[in-house]
Amino acid sequence: MNLSPTLVYIILLISIIGFQIGLWSIFKKADKNPWLSLIPIYNQWVWLKVLSRPWWWMIFICIPFISVFMFFMMIWKTIRLYGKTSYLYLIPGTIFFMFYLPYLGFSKKEKYTTLEQLPKFKKSQARDWGDALIFAVAAAYIIRSFLVEFYAIPTSSMESSLMVGDYLAVNKIEYGARIPMTPLAIPFVHHTIPLTKSTKSYVEWIKLPYMKFPKLDQIKRGDVVVFNYPDGDTVAIERQNESYYAIVREFETILNPKASEDNMRKVFNKYGMEGYNYFNSKYPGPYYPGKGKEVVAQEYKVVVRPVDKRENYVKRCVAIPGDKLEVINSQLYINGKPSHNPKRIQSSYEVVDPNKMGLNSNKRKILNINEEDMGRMTDSSFFYCLNKEQVKKITSYGFKVKPLIDEPGIYDPSIMPHDARYPWNKDNFGPIFIPKKGTTVVINDSTVVLYEKIIRNYENNTLEVKGNKVYINGKEAHSYTFKMDYYFMMGDNRHNSADSRFWGFVPENHIVGKVWFVWLSLDKFKTLSEGKIRWNRMFKGCSIE
Repeated sequence: MNLSPTLVYIILLISIIGFQIGLWSIFKKADKNPWLSLIPIYNQWVWLKVLSRPWWWMIFICIPFISVFMFFMMIWKTIRLYGKTSYLYLIPGTIFFMFYLPYLGFSKKEKYTTLEQLPKFKKSQARDWGDALIFAVAAAYIIRSFLVEFYAIPTSSMESSLMVGDYLAVNKIEYGARIPMTPLAIPFVHHTIPLTKSTKSYVEWIKLPYMKFPKLDQIKRGDVVVFNYPDGDTVAIERQNESYYAIVREFETILNPKASEDNMRKVFNKYGMEGYNYFNSKYPGPYYPGKGKEVVAQEYKVVVRPVDKRENYVKRCVAIPGDKLEVINSQLYINGKPSHNPKRIQSSYEVVDPNKMGLNSNKRKILNINEEDMGRMTDSSFFYCLNKEQVKKITSYGFKVKPLIDEPGIYDPSIMPHDARYPWNKDNFGPIFIPKKGTTVVINDSTVVLYEKIIRNYENNTLEVKGNKVYINGKEAHSYTFKMDYYFMMGDNRHNSADSRFWGFVPENHIVGKVWFVWLSLDKFKTLSEGKIRWNRMFKGCSIE
């Protein structure tokens, strides 16, 4: 059940009114002036007096987000003052406080008792553990949802700024903590129950619209951001680490006899002749647009995930709403000016070794070269993803090193918008406008491919292209006004990063938080004696410098 923003606001209004009525009635029963319940902040002080709780609780009540935990704790304590000590009353009463508090306050049969008068009862060991567990889970859930979350770097897309094995603390407050959009879920589990491949950790009976707390700061160019993977709205469970849309495009290429030679070459490199023959024999017949999508649905279990249950990605924000972005010969340009590159940015290089050995394992470990960022090109040449310091060092070893840069005008079908009319690649991309809320762009049969996913998937419109005409929500359209802000994200490992060049813009409702610091770093390619724990990275940030 998708809750509209209007319905959410109605529920919030009912909750506020119900709480206020309940607090009024409870103050009256406790012989406190009920009018004091209407005074913000001070009513919390009086409420503490009703609960016989110490003054210093006010400190936590005034701390953002922690105050949410304190609010529900105080409701829990209030219910107990009416002799309701069983979980059968405490848990539902706390959840539905907007109804239960007025009932306790106005009901003649429910008697208010001070903390000192409350009958003492001996808790069982199980009850002690239960109370501790409930409050620990609640506190941890609030902290994880609204304050800070921890994230491990699984790939080399941000090397050498962030490295595989870095464990990050992600600040959710700075950009405005997002209200969980699928609130009915197993705590501390993302989208899949552990030890299962596809069992959902959440239910979709209730889906909240995108809402968040006020932000402390805007996303700036150069910030390292954690966000929900935009292409992760649809997932092939058996191939979760790949873009569903990329898989569909590959199958379209396999099944289309008129596919370009370049596309076919890339597909053959991945699936081989055996794979090509398998799909064509299993799904014979004439090709038609959309056949690849149908085949994917038959080959794999395909699921659709809500925004907040999509995979978390970490990249650097290189362009903000309203920017014009372009990549020329691997150099990023923002608004016509060269962008400042991160200090440890990496690119692909060809390393030529007449001895046909390449860098041995010791040299790679000394240079901190990720073994996932290397490969053989010919008998005597190898490619490595390197930063400038590593290039300088390798050159000093006597190897010939030269950058690997895609030529301008060479169309890469894996690069957005996946349309041959835009012959872009990872080193020569754009120019393209980064959508800004309230900004209007011209829409026609050519430009629509740039913003198709935004219009259809992110902003929930119907979109059709008939001939050279574009129809949005059934009406012919010549322009489109964006409803959200969008961002362009890129990895610092520019030639080994699946980022916005491949799958497009990141909507504001996908933003999780800002990378705060590295709290632990483990090198999976080294033993403890070789320096597995990277002590020099501990509590280190990842600024653009």
